[in-house]
Amino acid sequence: MSKLTASKFSLKGRTALVTGGARGCGLAFAQGLAEAGADVAIFDVIAPVSAFFAISKDYGVKTNHYIVDVSSIKSLEEGFAAFKADFGGKLDICVPCAGINRNVSFLETDFEDFQKLLGVNVTGVYYTAQLAAKLMIENGTKKGSIVLVASIASYMAIRSQMSSAYCATKGAVRAMCPAIAAELNQYGIRVNSISPGYVRTEMTAPFPHLLESWKDEIMNGRVAEPEDIRGGCVFLASDASSYMTGQDLCVDGGVTKW
Repeated sequence: MSKLTASKFSLKGRTALVTGGARGCGLAFAQGLAEAGADVAIFDVIAPVSAFFAISKDYGVKTNHYIVDVSSIKSLEEGFAAFKADFGGKLDICVPCAGINRNVSFLETDFEDFQKLLGVNVTGVYYTAQLAAKLMIENGTKKGSIVLVASIASYMAIRSQMSSAYCATKGAVRAMCPAIAAELNQYGIRVNSISPGYVRTEMTAPFPHLLESWKDEIMNGRVAEPEDIRGGCVFLASDASSYMTGQDLCVDGGVTKW
């Protein structure tokens, strides 16, 4: 790789915030951003696993974690205030990755369950991005990048899984991406989304029969590991994608093209 190409992917000197970063794809995104040189903070409702605490030592970057419920605007605002104090108000990259699912059929999804999904997967994403953008604008961030996390569930029904509510929320994330991008372009903030395919995480682990059946639907013939997805996030966060905004990057092993 040439020095010019390598420099485009470098995030050295930048600061990133990842929600849902305690485990799964969120943790993988945090690791990837740190490996590229960014200082990384995470918001999550749970304490991070040991792999997060190894990031600082492994990559020589600053890290911190905050217990934050993204479905609560009060919790989000408190989390951003603490982050701002600890990182000097600097924010270059935000990845609102926190998400939940309910394995319940359409006819059995009750109002409360649906509201919980909306609170985390849609409202939480929207206001995380908003607060991040306000902080970037306040501090004159020159190369701001917000990477929303959608899903192949925004493109297609997830066969063998009862996930109509989840599909609805991820469709909302993919739809908000170009609209937010259009508004923030004037501030030099790019907004893109990434749509992972079937990934082996704590969310999907309770359903081994689904993980096995999904293999037949994937062109690559295997379910992704979180590290298979993180390169796409680093790309969208970095100058390597500087001419991209309002776009969705589908990282799915070919399942939506099969």
